[in-house]
Amino acid sequence: MHPPEVRTRARSLYLTGVTVAEVARSVGLPYATVRHWCRDRPMSKMRTTAFRCFRCRTEVDNPTDDAAYAYLLGLYLGDGHLVTSARVPVLRISCSKAWPGLIDACEAAMRAVLANKVQRVQQQGCVSVQSYGTHWPCLLPQHGPGKKHERRIVLTDWQERIVRAVPGDFLRGLFHSDGCRIANRVTVRAKTYVYPRYMFVNESTDIMRLCQWALDLLGITWRMNRPNSLSVARREAVAALDRHVGPKS
Repeated sequence: MHPPEVRTRARSLYLTGVTVAEVARSVGLPYATVRHWCRDRPMSKMRTTAFRCFRCRTEVDNPTDDAAYAYLLGLYLGDGHLVTSARVPVLRISCSKAWPGLIDACEAAMRAVLANKVQRVQQQGCVSVQSYGTHWPCLLPQHGPGKKHERRIVLTDWQERIVRAVPGDFLRGLFHSDGCRIANRVTVRAKTYVYPRYMFVNESTDIMRLCQWALDLLGITWRMNRPNSLSVARREAVAALDRHVGPKS
């Protein structure tokens, strides 16, 4: 079986108007094989996730929706899991049933980035939003065995470029997964003060650093109140984060 990226390249070339013979020479494969990929299969079958994977298409080097990708990346780093041991890789992101808007936003991001189909699997207290796709590992190279906080999590150069362009969407994904916006109460001299505050909790020091980095890109002040917990509490910082994240719905 030929690698999916080779089939994707062949079909992409054919769709641009290149003849089957020229495509066959370009990929170094027999004419009959390339003809089967490009002509014998219905076009509807060719519109697989391979054609939506911007990492495997030679003529595309970035997602069609940077914001959707950055948001999905944040969700994945927080509450996501990519299973690659199955015949077809599956991306699963756990979302609390208390936030139906978050579930809808997660599904929309999956569809905007790669997915043709998305399922919602009901579990106790949460919904697992999942999508099967051969090319999810191409787009989420941080996958690996074990828990995220037990292995190194580093963005690739192309992921870093995307997050730099839309850091607010990346933060929205992080805070929607492992963060919250709460009303903090402080009592001073018998008088109680209430003010909004963002919290982000994650056991991975690498993911925490990515959250800090994205906040710095937006000039939002933060502090670590515990080794695994970040707080955004200053009035102007909360207001700035509200413009990008806001409360869950």
